[in-house]
Order: sequence, then structure tokens, then C-alpha cells
Amino acid sequence: MTIALEPLRKIAAYGVCVNGEGKILLVRASPRSGTPGVWSLPGGAVDHGEDPHHTVVRETAAETGLSVSVAGLRDVLADMRSMPHRGVTIHTDRLLYRVSVRGGSLCDRIGQPTDLARWVTLAEAGAMPLRPFTARALGLTPAPIDLCPDEVPDFPSFNAVPGPDGLHRAQRFAAYAVATDGGGRILLTRIADGYPGAGCWHLPGGGTDYGEQPGPALLRELLEETGQQGRLVELLGVASHRDAASLGPEGYPIDWHGVRAFYRVVIDSPAPLTVRDVGGSTCDARWFGAPELAALPVDLLTEVTAEAVRVAGLR
Repeated sequence: MTIALEPLRKIAAYGVCVNGEGKILLVRASPRSGTPGVWSLPGGAVDHGEDPHHTVVRETAAETGLSVSVAGLRDVLADMRSMPHRGVTIHTDRLLYRVSVRGGSLCDRIGQPTDLARWVTLAEAGAMPLRPFTARALGLTPAPIDLCPDEVPDFPSFNAVPGPDGLHRAQRFAAYAVATDGGGRILLTRIADGYPGAGCWHLPGGGTDYGEQPGPALLRELLEETGQQGRLVELLGVASHRDAASLGPEGYPIDWHGVRAFYRVVIDSPAPLTVRDVGGSTCDARWFGAPELAALPVDLLTEVTAEAVRVAGLR
């Protein structure tokens, strides 16, 4: 029964690389992997504290012998995969980047999780066994290659584990909304006392649940934190921030690494602001017009909020 498998979570980054002939760069899983012979985009797990931009460059070089540069973020998605031979079910938040080759030579590997790297046409890719997330990224119909759990496993929203230095560490994927109304106001929430960043203004949103896609997650959080129904418009970017000794309600320092996708959201019919998640990390919600937002001191905005409003052209 897949529901009896140990649930795990990870964050991974991949490169969608197309050459001048329109061919796509793919890598093949070796017998050392859980799906030998299956092809996917080059990439892999984001190390603790690592910026996903660096992950996709590092992993692509290791798996293909090619050095790439990141051109931009293409998509963010999540999936679950049960691996009975390892006794686990894994939820993976996958960041897909557009990349281009800047040098190196394509090479194969021996004794590694991937063993071949090839340039293929889209038609050729369609006839190959592809990981479902790779098929979706290429606009192809996913084959039932990954084994999915019968039910979504229970998994804590916060999961800190002892690191190699003895300090607890946590890596968390979250989704946030740059939410505006018809008048161009932006909706921000205030972090409650006892939580990292207490008193600062933050974007509505938060950590995604196990098995949850980022878009539905942020709309759920938007409703819980502000009482607003939002309409998802576009993915704006991903921020990666590390706090090496964050102190929150747990009462002990945590080496915290947050990877946060932020989206443009429109609230067509604003409702009265209501913090429904009473006793949680949000204590207030407020609309800010352009002059009010510009007047907010930078130290009263969380890092992801400052970055997101800049990318959205609001400040």
C-alpha cells in the first residue's frame, strides 16, 4: 500500500534547453535510479541554502557536461511519486527555468543516477519514456511512469530536522500572491508576534501542503489570511532566502531556507478584510495604494515582499 510509505518533500530545479536546431536537451535515468531508462530534463534537488538558479546550472553541468546560463523562470509545478523499493513517497516542488548553452561538450556518465545526455526533437521526445513533469513541460501527454500514492500522506506543514552541525534546519516551499484590486492597490498582511519578521508587512500566502499545487495553495492562503477571493494571472518569479538562525514559536534556532514562488493575482470584487486564521502567523491585512507602499520603510517589508513588488513594477 503506497499510503504506508514514509512521506518526504524536496525542492528541485530543472533546465528547459533548446538549441538552434530546435532540439531539446534530455538526460536518461541510469539503473541506479528508481526509473531506469526514463528520460527527463536535466536538473535535480536544491541543496539547503542554495539558490535554485545555481542548482540548475550545477546539475546541468554535472549531468550533461554543458555550462548553461539561466534566461528566466518558465513554470513551477508539484507532483507526488511513490517509491516502494525505497519505502518512501516524495512530494517534489519543481522549478523549471529557460536556459541556454554557453560552452562545454556533451558527455555520458558511468555509475551515476543519469547516464546519457542527448539532443532530441520534440517528435523524438514524444516517442520516449518521459518523466511526467518533463512531458508536461514540453507540452506532451504524460505517460503513467511514476507510481502515485492512493491517498495524500499526512505530512507536517513545518518539518525541521537536525543538520550536520547539530542545528535544526528546515527547507520550505511557499507560494505568495502579489494581489491587487481594480484601483491598483496591493494587499499585504502583517506578521504576528512570535514569528520571524514579526511586525513586518508580507505577501498573502504561505507554505504549500503535501500534494498541493502552488496556484491553488496561494489562493487558499489568500482567503484564510484576508477573506479575499483572488484570480490567478501569472507567475512572476521565485525568491530564495536563507536565515541561518531563525527564531520562531518553536523556541529554538532553526537554519531556515525558504524557496518562494510569487504570482500576480487580481481581486475583482474586494470583500471586507478578515483574518480567518486566528492565532496563526498573520495578525492584520491592509490595502496599500502606490503612495502608501512607496512610503513604507524597506525594513518593514519582508525580503520576498520587497523583491516581488519590485518585479511586479509596484515600487
